[in-house]
Amino acid sequence: MDNPATIAPVQSDCETETSSAWSWWPSWRPTSMSLLKTTESKILACIQNDLWARFVTLQNQYRIWTLTITNKAVRKPVEQAPKTPLVMVHGFGGGVGLWIRNLDALSRSRPVYAFDLLGFGRSSRPPFPSDATKAEEQFVDSIEQWRQSVGLENMILLGHSLGGYLATSYAIQYPSRVSHLILVDPWGFPERPKVQNQQGQGTDVVKRPSPPRWVKAILAVVTLFNPLAVIRAAGPLGPGLVNRFRPDFKRKFEDLFDDDTMTQYIYHCNAQTPSGEVGFRAMTESLGWAKRPMLDRVHQLPASMPVTLLYGAQSWVDSSSGDRMAQIRNHSNTRVLLINEASHHVYADQPGEFNRVVENICKSVN
Repeated sequence: MDNPATIAPVQSDCETETSSAWSWWPSWRPTSMSLLKTTESKILACIQNDLWARFVTLQNQYRIWTLTITNKAVRKPVEQAPKTPLVMVHGFGGGVGLWIRNLDALSRSRPVYAFDLLGFGRSSRPPFPSDATKAEEQFVDSIEQWRQSVGLENMILLGHSLGGYLATSYAIQYPSRVSHLILVDPWGFPERPKVQNQQGQGTDVVKRPSPPRWVKAILAVVTLFNPLAVIRAAGPLGPGLVNRFRPDFKRKFEDLFDDDTMTQYIYHCNAQTPSGEVGFRAMTESLGWAKRPMLDRVHQLPASMPVTLLYGAQSWVDSSSGDRMAQIRNHSNTRVLLINEASHHVYADQPGEFNRVVENICKSVN
């Protein structure tokens, strides 16, 4: 459980570090950390169980925005050992608010922790190196510092998309801290596919059908700039841009919010000073492949560590990477599960089934 002596108190001013080079942007973009806090507070008001929300300060003074959810209705005998906490790591461009359909259900029998990755959401936004290995290490080191500050000895570690990539990297480096690794539609696992060229050398990347002009334009922006630059460059049009291109986020949560709360949350998370996305870009090849594919390293996970991979049956992430991971591990303690009628955001598309599967995994731990 938490060690209050090592955790920074809740702070009323949620502003994190900003770069002076971006100081003129707030007048152009209709966003601020205060607006992000307000929007997130509306989302978190849906939580029925006990919620503790605060900044956790790392050794380097960066801050990680953290939620702890516990079920006050559960009274366990004093002699019973506490349940292993579940720690949830969001994907690229996300934040703790996206777990709103899962936090209550999964905290019924054990503490649940969710935090904004360094450089995302309400966490600090430091500079990231341009080297892929160093950028990944900065993310992973921040997770380990966070664990130390919170005082967790062991955890069930769940990561979605980019969070799945980083959770795996963390589990490789700190295997004694992970009781079960749950990867939800993880990004960055396969190597960029190649085919034989005319000389019989496997050096040519597989050619796909030519995309439409608008897709090429977006890819050009992503190649030249940070992935979410277009949201910031759109200024006052940014919120409408998110609504237009990601209307699915509104639909996924429409029974909770009948307005633009969730798309506003996505906008405010990603219209701030770029930081985590700089690190993500450093780790990424063109068109979204990882420079350091995780399948090249999963053999470093202990064979005794249970790993479960959850994929949306309709996701753009190919579940064959999970099958390949199981083969690499000789099918030792490795399961691959598909959730029907779910896309990349499995936890929001089919929250009931997602929560049931994750809860059963947690019960298998203790």
